[in-house]
Amino acid sequence: MSDQKVAYITGGTKGIGFGIARILLENDIAVAFSGRKGEDVDKAEKELKQYSENVLGIVSDVRSLDSEKEAVKHIVEKFGRLDFVIANAGLGIFKPVDELSAEEWNSMIETNLTGAFYTLKASVEELKKTEGYYITVSSLAGANFFENGTGYNASKFGVVGFTQAAMIDLRKYNIKSTVIMPGSVATNFNGNIPSEKDNWKIQPEDMGNLVLDILKMNPRVLPSKIEFRATRPA
Repeated sequence: MSDQKVAYITGGTKGIGFGIARILLENDIAVAFSGRKGEDVDKAEKELKQYSENVLGIVSDVRSLDSEKEAVKHIVEKFGRLDFVIANAGLGIFKPVDELSAEEWNSMIETNLTGAFYTLKASVEELKKTEGYYITVSSLAGANFFENGTGYNASKFGVVGFTQAAMIDLRKYNIKSTVIMPGSVATNFNGNIPSEKDNWKIQPEDMGNLVLDILKMNPRVLPSKIEFRATRPA
């Protein structure tokens, strides 16, 4: 087994996941990342290789436990270990509850919440071996409800509760677990096109630096829940 630490990031082809991958690669952590579309995975892998060759792009759908198990299998085959898992994949559909379809509700719950569970379920035995770290990316929407947010709020509130309970289950294996709850992030989420007007927002690399800081903390301390917001409002 190599001494180099290995991270797996879901939803890593762009936005927050890509930003985290870049920062970890720049700090000598090997990175595997996943996305649902092969063309997006290939493009991101090519871009990330400018920071390090120790990167692996995987086509995987977090809504499928079998798919996540295959992803973890590929990671261990390539790198020989898995130390850090960042469950970041997510989506948001914002409509009044009477207009939100069952399909839209299910897509958010399955991706944002069930996906976080499947990613942990697929990787937990490897994390036991390395006494690793499991991180989820929720949102301030996991603590603050808002108009047109029923499905998104439900999924993100769920991620917070899930991660906090998992933290209690996992710590007996010396696995640490943290949920990050970011506010406004300058990404393409929900159709936004980042521009200079988004400079006040959290940037993807800020999320990457936060994850890096968490992973570097003394093993005796555990920041189990982090609210992460821009210094000023819009």
